[in-house]
Amino acid sequence: MSHGRTIGIGSMGVDRIRRVPRILAGEEKGILHTLPGGGVEEQRVGGVVLNHLGWAAVLGLPAGIFGKQADDAEGRFLRAAMDRLGIERRIVLDGSASTFADIYVDDEGERAIYMAPAATSETTPEFIREHHAEFIRGAARVTTEVSQLPLDAVLTVLEIAREAGVPTLLDLDVPPSDALPGLGDAATLERVLATADIVKPAKAAGAELAPAAAGDAMALAEALRSRFGCEAVVVTDGAAGCAVAAAGTSLRLPAYAPKEVVDSTGAGDAFLGGLLVGLARDLAWEDAGRLGNACGAACVERLGAFPEDPAAALARVRELYDGAPLALELPAAVAAAEAPASDAALAAFGVAVDELQALRSRLGPAALDAAVAAIRASNAAGGRVHVTGIGKPEHVAHYAASLLSSTGTPATFLHGTEAIHGSAGQVVAGDVVIAISNSGETELTATARAVRALGARVIAVTGRPDSALAAQADLILEAGVAQEGGGLGLAPRASVAAELLVLASLSAALEETQGFTRAAYHARHPAGALGKKSSPS
Repeated sequence: MSHGRTIGIGSMGVDRIRRVPRILAGEEKGILHTLPGGGVEEQRVGGVVLNHLGWAAVLGLPAGIFGKQADDAEGRFLRAAMDRLGIERRIVLDGSASTFADIYVDDEGERAIYMAPAATSETTPEFIREHHAEFIRGAARVTTEVSQLPLDAVLTVLEIAREAGVPTLLDLDVPPSDALPGLGDAATLERVLATADIVKPAKAAGAELAPAAAGDAMALAEALRSRFGCEAVVVTDGAAGCAVAAAGTSLRLPAYAPKEVVDSTGAGDAFLGGLLVGLARDLAWEDAGRLGNACGAACVERLGAFPEDPAAALARVRELYDGAPLALELPAAVAAAEAPASDAALAAFGVAVDELQALRSRLGPAALDAAVAAIRASNAAGGRVHVTGIGKPEHVAHYAASLLSSTGTPATFLHGTEAIHGSAGQVVAGDVVIAISNSGETELTATARAVRALGARVIAVTGRPDSALAAQADLILEAGVAQEGGGLGLAPRASVAAELLVLASLSAALEETQGFTRAAYHARHPAGALGKKSSPS
């Protein structure tokens, strides 16, 4: 079954970035620059596949990543970044170590990169087939790379996708002379390049495969497409832009001029992220290439290759891109995370206010009058009030017992679970037990059953009048809400407010009907600001 995502496997690593005056040659020495905020090293999210999926996700493309990592600090750092951008991850944590790269960036924005593939290089065809075949078959598109992933694993990914009819894209990130023999042999590389539907080489990486192109990006794209029979070849050419060779298409697209080249690391990865979005949105090659170029330019204006600031990255791409009209939006979950914290706070507050207003319209006088009458009758006969709850309602129960006591209705807290282990002995016949539970389906039902057996009456304060707790109750005060508020909508927020206010309203009714006076309140609360305020003198 298709999950509709563009997914990728390959390099996903921690980039340890250092700034230097210039890239050194052998036997040279140099001084590291001090970075803003102190120190000489900055840790960033990186890796060619994670980078391009990150840029694609920022532009709204549903994305996923799969493969192998270790359950170490670097891996946790990377997985947290995936989660921030809503990149679905299918990662097995059995690697020896997570991938990292030491990157030296000079004052012109050029860089030297030393990679430690670690877990990525440990990926095998058997691992792919065992853990990820179904994920591949369900994708909208699959991307992979020639950089750190062994070539036999790359070929397995491409073959599984081809058998399932899933289009593929290969990032030829390093020259064959660097890839071989570390990643595999020349024959496997040939098969990899011939199996991918679209190949995206950097010009320097592809030049070894078509030396007759003499370093011309357009000639290189056409030569590689002819040699390997690809659907398309897209060559990135740094500050010169890109060249595209596809069926009926042969075009050069100039790069957008960045405001400033801060760091060229990952420009090709960002380009590929934009290209993937263009392909997914069925843009013409010219516009897909323009979108890729916009991402590449946005990337070099900042340190690091991964879009750490999604909103800023998207805004800059929108500013640069001048192709066919295209709506680009952050994924909803990312946009919500990017919003000011106060937005989430006020939204939760608004939910609670709306739910309380709705509850007020449903809270009929008959239920409140019956509860007041039951408590007053119990008091008149020498009975007492006990308030109980489990979880968050336990805290509400403490508050309610204190509030009732301070306003003329003596009440004690009854532990919700200890009650059935002996604490129910504080309850005698004729008492009233107020039991609080939003769901009405907790262990509190057993407590209600136990105190009824001792002769007490039970008033249930619950969001579920049809619950098991309600079935054990003599009277029901509804405190239900449809929404809790908050991003997940799970933690008790609005329901706790509803329970508090229902019980606060009950205490106000009891205070009123028994003629509770200011002097009586002061006698129970002589200290503090309220003591001064209630004092008759």
